[in-house]
Amino acid sequence: MKGGKMTNENTAIKITAMISGVILIIAIATLYVFNSAIHPEGNTINVEGIATVKAMPDLISVYFNIQTKGETTQEAKDANSEIFDDLVLELLSQGFERKDIVTENFNIYPDYEWKDGTRTENGFIATHSIRIEIDAEETDKLGSIIDAGADSGAGISYINFELSQELQNTYKAEAMKLAAQDARVKAEAVAEGFDKSVGKLVSTSVSDFGYYPWNVFSARTEGVGEDYALAKETVSSIQPGDKEITSRINAVFKLN
Repeated sequence: MKGGKMTNENTAIKITAMISGVILIIAIATLYVFNSAIHPEGNTINVEGIATVKAMPDLISVYFNIQTKGETTQEAKDANSEIFDDLVLELLSQGFERKDIVTENFNIYPDYEWKDGTRTENGFIATHSIRIEIDAEETDKLGSIIDAGADSGAGISYINFELSQELQNTYKAEAMKLAAQDARVKAEAVAEGFDKSVGKLVSTSVSDFGYYPWNVFSARTEGVGEDYALAKETVSSIQPGDKEITSRINAVFKLN
């Protein structure tokens, strides 16, 4: 009996060893295939292409924020709508069209107050974010837009130079094309140093297009009056100018 038991144990050990060996072989083969897929036929080079283009903003956006309170959501909303309607009328009287006045966000939420660890509801708050968009060459209109906000009771938030979607697409294509060319030049220079030549493109990845609106004014916290005075002072002499936008591309090339 003991001999039979030992034989069975030896057989089990041999089977386990064979299975482990097969698994190891499969793992090695899988690793080889994976590495071959990433680095086909051996030598590759990974480079980063960088390009910076100069962009001329074609838009100026003025952002207002209307915040009102009320005992109920309807009271908060009605108070907010009254200020918004006054702002719209002021802007329409200046020659703006209704489509030039865009709602970015509207929200109503409870106004909670904490005291001694206890939360109490203190009515509701309504907020309305509005954007007024003009051509970048029309800086002379900024003063009257700011006055419209002040006269209606809306709070000014910030003023930006921006790119229209059309120009964003144009500059994006240009920056990425130049970044790709830069990557190729770098790869060729490194390959030449190793007495190699650049082969086919193996893979590439693109970083986000580095565009953000250019802020020329942001409201402070002292109060609405101070904000409007500072805004008018700031925009009295601003002019659009070239801004830099950077794009990055990572590329892997085969080396021959």
